[in-house]
Amino acid sequence: MKKLLTTLLFLLLYCNVTKAQDFQHMAGEDLTYQAPESLPAVVQTALQLLGRDVRNVLGDTLVQVSGRAQINLRFAAPDRDPLAQKKQAFRVSVYEGRIYVTGSDPHGLAYGVLEISRLLGVSPWEWWADVTPHRRASFELPANFVTIQSPSVEYRGIFINDEDWGMMPWSSQNYEPEGGKGVIGPKTHARIFELMLRLRANLFWPAMHECTQPFFLTKGNREMAAKYGIYIGGSHCEPMACSTAGEWPRRGVGAYDYVNNAQKVKEFWSARLDEVKEQPIVYTLGMRGVHDGKMQGAKTLEEQRSVLQRVIGEQRQMLQEKVNEDLTQVPQVFIPYKEVQDIYDSGLEVPEDVCLMWCDDNYGYIKHFPTAEERNRKGGNGLYYHVSYWGRPHDYLWLATFCPNLLRQQLTTAYRQGIQRMWVLNVGDIKPAEYQIELFCDLAWNVQRVEEMGIHKHLHDFMVREFGTECGPDLAPVMERAYRLAFACKPEFLGHTRTEEKDPKTKIVSDMPWSEKYIRNRLKEYANLSQQVQVVRNRIDPDRLSAYFQLVQYPIQAADQMNRKMLIGQLARHGRAKWSKSDAAYDSIFSLTELYNKGLDGRGKWKGIMDCQPRRLGVFLPLQHRMDSVPMVQEEHVVYEWKSTGLWTELPLSEGAIVGDFRCAGHDSMCVIVKMLPTHPLDNKNLRYEVTFDNLPPQVFSIRTQGRSEEWKQNVLTNASVRKMVVPCSRKKKHRLSVKPLDEGLCIEEIVVIKVK
Repeated sequence: MKKLLTTLLFLLLYCNVTKAQDFQHMAGEDLTYQAPESLPAVVQTALQLLGRDVRNVLGDTLVQVSGRAQINLRFAAPDRDPLAQKKQAFRVSVYEGRIYVTGSDPHGLAYGVLEISRLLGVSPWEWWADVTPHRRASFELPANFVTIQSPSVEYRGIFINDEDWGMMPWSSQNYEPEGGKGVIGPKTHARIFELMLRLRANLFWPAMHECTQPFFLTKGNREMAAKYGIYIGGSHCEPMACSTAGEWPRRGVGAYDYVNNAQKVKEFWSARLDEVKEQPIVYTLGMRGVHDGKMQGAKTLEEQRSVLQRVIGEQRQMLQEKVNEDLTQVPQVFIPYKEVQDIYDSGLEVPEDVCLMWCDDNYGYIKHFPTAEERNRKGGNGLYYHVSYWGRPHDYLWLATFCPNLLRQQLTTAYRQGIQRMWVLNVGDIKPAEYQIELFCDLAWNVQRVEEMGIHKHLHDFMVREFGTECGPDLAPVMERAYRLAFACKPEFLGHTRTEEKDPKTKIVSDMPWSEKYIRNRLKEYANLSQQVQVVRNRIDPDRLSAYFQLVQYPIQAADQMNRKMLIGQLARHGRAKWSKSDAAYDSIFSLTELYNKGLDGRGKWKGIMDCQPRRLGVFLPLQHRMDSVPMVQEEHVVYEWKSTGLWTELPLSEGAIVGDFRCAGHDSMCVIVKMLPTHPLDNKNLRYEVTFDNLPPQVFSIRTQGRSEEWKQNVLTNASVRKMVVPCSRKKKHRLSVKPLDEGLCIEEIVVIKVK
């Protein structure tokens, strides 16, 4: 009996000791932290945010103490901690019942502090999507808890762009009206930078349209960036930290022309360097025209290359004189965007320590991947990518339906191809691209983790975090189906119109090339999604309803109504539907948008941020009630079909061909249709595949496109590169069809064999 009591006492003491090693804080008392003296501004800011989160979640105050505390902050010791050899890295661990946060540098320590906010259950979208933190009675971490993290990409950031219909009116007229007309001021930027810090992003390209007062000409903006540890950069047409479109009319003299007005242009750049030389800046080198146009004064490709070579040399001389004699310590980037890619390809020499930032084609397909020589550059390689765009062949500025799977596929490919130094995402007005922004930042932070978990798991975790374990798992597949439908055609593209084309016919809304059956199936799918969203809404926690409306309900139901408006209108033009249903959908879009801006509480927090008619394009206007004499597309007779289990299947050379066997009857010939994702060559040369039918000689197809050709426009509007071949049909034999990749980088969507009429 005595032995038994001794054993029980030992087990009790052991359990108590083990339990004491866990970190545990009960709500109702101060949460203490200890930190080194003279903390950098970004760490102080992170602590302020954590303090706010602690107050919102636990109702407690975060208090600094001089001795050992519940949370202990420190920098990694260079002589004995491997973490110190990494940039922006952190470790959060529990030891003897306390939390220890170690950072390799100020950014790393700040990210480590905000990791505690994540562990508390606070969403990075706590303010930007009204994801109200849930209250907790306690906060615990197990004794063996440890997480060590560091970024995959050194500079990770966002670009506020095309802000005319969202960010600028919301900020200047609603959130921060004291700044005046067209001003996106420090109060707004504090919110943007807070979001970036929570998402572990560190590079910002400010809004730069002429309707907005330039970032550096707005008092308080620079200081706010420093407070949040944000590097300020600029897009392809904003060299030397100058927002040319907005600043040249205010402080430039003469023409923005380096050929005929070089001295005034240099003075324009030099004055800015004098102002910001002590601030963290990623300097964009080179020169284009004011806003998004070709440089002035140089006409031929040779002239442009010569001028640009001189521009880069003199810009670097300015940086050396004013910022740092050691240019390798000055972050610099050169962006071969649009026609500048041709100048670069013609032999432009970019210094070895400058990062080369490659671009997508504005629709998510990366145009250039680094060569072996470019991958070995000291300055590394970067990426400028879009999930929002204004331009040809058509804008997509409204609903942020950009496909997460495409974002993942292209960015992981970019990383594997050596684009690892700097990533910037064009996010439009931030809202409603919340999920794409987080996915981008998560990929930039830990590309391997996101690649391993996949989009389904990533989206599932996002929805569970925001809407709980009861509703989140039901919402992930709903969003996936919505993205799939929009991948076939974005809501903004449903008018079959074009922007910035000379032919006036491209402005007239016309039929999509779809059959009545396809249209009705598409409308049914959207209606089902909309209904599911409405049903799940009844189970959402009341304090997350605003978040639900912004992140789920509005994007899906507005897309549903846009499809109803445009596609029922198409059927009505052929006498197969009632115009009243199309008109009602138009009204519903406005009602939903009004509710978004007003808010479920009626306080108007987001008044002005959501515009369902950006640029007032024809696709957004009420449809004219007219009849169309041109017949609708007829349904094809499908003989054989192969579809990817996902949106597409990657075709590595090592895995050989896709092979299918089938029989046909009742006709003499067939058309083989192969749909590939309209990617660009990994080797910058070609992207080919081979189609073999029975014993016929193989046919080789290339899907490489040049510039902004008509084929490229069709490709990006449909997210498909299509090739066709007509083949004979034998009614008695089984046919064999194979599609074999000849170059790396192909992604196949679908193979269809149809009867030839």
